[in-house]
Amino acid sequence: MRQTPIAEMSNTNLLISPSVLAADFAELGAEVRRAVASGADMIHVDVMDGHLVPNISIGPPVVKSLRSTTDLPLDVHLMITDPLKYVEPFAKAGSDHVTFHIESDSDPETTIEAIRGAGMSVGLTLKPGTPASAILPYLPLVDMILVMTVEPGFGGQSFMADMLPKIREIRDAITQQDLPTHLEVDGGIDAKTIGLVTEAGANVMVAGTSIFRHPEGAKHAAKELRENANLA
Repeated sequence: MRQTPIAEMSNTNLLISPSVLAADFAELGAEVRRAVASGADMIHVDVMDGHLVPNISIGPPVVKSLRSTTDLPLDVHLMITDPLKYVEPFAKAGSDHVTFHIESDSDPETTIEAIRGAGMSVGLTLKPGTPASAILPYLPLVDMILVMTVEPGFGGQSFMADMLPKIREIRDAITQQDLPTHLEVDGGIDAKTIGLVTEAGANVMVAGTSIFRHPEGAKHAAKELRENANLA
């Protein structure tokens, strides 16, 4: 049985979403199973088209394969120019949640409606250079906001501490409007930085390198992340 959709999870709980971008693609199924065994709450899937961001990654066929490996929600991040065009293929592949970029060419409200119409929860994200004001009007319409704390496109980058004020601004807006919206962060999240973003108001942590490439394994990495977040 599939687990609780992201939209039904409490935005006051700490949720960990390991990013398969940092996994060994030759052993992707086994890597996801290890992430699940670590106590992950969802699995983050980065989809890149080489246009919106300078990299190409995976598409619906890989998402469909991942769907067979876990019942955890698949948290799909579309870093693509025309997300509206691909809502249906990713829904059919088994995605539970789709986040798309405010910088994309697709109309935000139309894309949000399409994602909901396909039976998925919906998120909106923004690059480091885009101000929080660009997504604030859409807060009541989405289930999650994703703040990129690196330039999107590649894993293993260093955390951008100057994104912390943006996280706080968005959390304040969510609180002021009494919304159930989750606040996710992605980029350079590890045992040292997770306390910073937790204190700033994020509750969903995308962790790639720090989970899949931790020398003591994914289970130890996830435990360390939760412990350090709770200290914040």
